[in-house]
Parts: sequence; structure tokens; C-alpha cells
Amino acid sequence: MSFQHWSENIVVAELQDDPAFSDDLAPLQELVTANDSLDLVLDLSGVDYLNSSNIAKLLKLRKIVVGTHRRSLKLCGVGTHVWGLFLVTGLDKVFDFVDNVAEALAGVQMNRS
Repeated sequence: MSFQHWSENIVVAELQDDPAFSDDLAPLQELVTANDSLDLVLDLSGVDYLNSSNIAKLLKLRKIVVGTHRRSLKLCGVGTHVWGLFLVTGLDKVFDFVDNVAEALAGVQMNRS
């Protein structure tokens, strides 16, 4: 995974399929747990498949970022198959989706204003 501090308070992470997906979420979770002022953009354009463990990790990350810290978590670049999983599970109503990283960054910045 590559993740970068796009600004002082915004991190953009490019996720890949498992096993990298699971391995990459651990340091992200530690990062947002340690810093309660971070907004997070997850680029899922490299993800073709999510399993129940991946979804659970995303939900836990959302709980920290959105629930505990009251920050933004945007998911973007979601492919058709992965989008279908979010629809079937009802998680399309839980997560905040945008088309691409640029839109996600714009949305995060608008929320910060």
C-alpha cells in the first residue's frame, strides 16, 4: 500500500487486494488512533474483492475515524464487483462514497471549512 499525507490532516491510502489489504489497514488504524485530527481517503481502485474480514476492518476503521474522532472517511474508486458487495450488505448507506480521489479530497476539505 502506499499512503501519503496529502496535507497535515488528510491521509490518502491506495489499497490492494488481500493479503495486502489486511496488512495495509493495520498501520492506517494505528495512525488514525494516534492522531484524532486525521481525515482519511481510501482509494479502492486496486481492490477487486472484499471478504468479511476486510469489511469488518473497514467498519472498525470507520468507527475510529467517524464515530470516535468525528473526522471524515471517504471511499473512492470502488469497482463494480466491490460496489455490489456494499449494496448487498447495506453498507452503501454506512460509508461515504465518491468517484475518485480528487472528489474525495474536495469533500474532505469542504467538511473542514
